[in-house]
Amino acid sequence: MLVVVDAENVRRSLWPNLSRDELVARARGWGAREGHELLIVFDGEAPEDAPDLRGSAYADDEIVSIATTIDVPYWLVTSDRELRERVGDRPERVLGGGTFARFL
Repeated sequence: MLVVVDAENVRRSLWPNLSRDELVARARGWGAREGHELLIVFDGEAPEDAPDLRGSAYADDEIVSIATTIDVPYWLVTSDRELRERVGDRPERVLGGGTFARFL
């Protein structure tokens, strides 16, 4: 299953906040354990150049673009209500950022 992650939303859902690198490492570990493919979308540049990371001036817009163009089932990770409304019922499952962060 593809899991699209709103990186900044997840990073800031716990105190202390996860660093960008820590989020990537923990999410990759979770994905490997659970058998999920990740696409982690950051506001601004991604912390490294990798196929599972994407940076965008506006991560929410990038996530909406992904949601409207992919043709595989996916989960969305975000607590952003506006983003959830924008993607509508396209995700098979929606997880809150804090819930996902605690899984990691």
